[in-house]
Amino acid sequence: QVQLVESGGGLVQAGDSLRLSCAASGFAFNSYKMGWFRQAPGKEREFVAAITQSGGTRNYADSVNGRFFIDRDNAKNLVTLDMSGLKAEDTAIYYCAARFFGSRYEADGYDYWGRGTQVTVSS
Repeated sequence: QVQLVESGGGLVQAGDSLRLSCAASGFAFNSYKMGWFRQAPGKEREFVAAITQSGGTRNYADSVNGRFFIDRDNAKNLVTLDMSGLKAEDTAIYYCAARFFGSRYEADGYDYWGRGTQVTVSS
């Protein structure tokens, strides 16, 4: 069955860096565009970053642009999110997601989701 399993979350201090990973299985990973979303307590799930099938196009939310970097390794069915200059407002559960046709910026556009990994940034 389809699985997206996130890892790499944790408790860090403001200014630190962290790498999130998402291992995919059970679907044609190479054919899907991938994204990261996050959800903070009491807030809606929001777009963070997206990458196309070949990695040729990357998109970021304004709030993370220049600090986060999304990448993928199609040989390993893996997508990563490198986060640097972390801020307290980056605290959230981070979700990996896969989409085939939908909007890259909207959660509704994604077909498969992981269960998330918690990132907590202390200030």
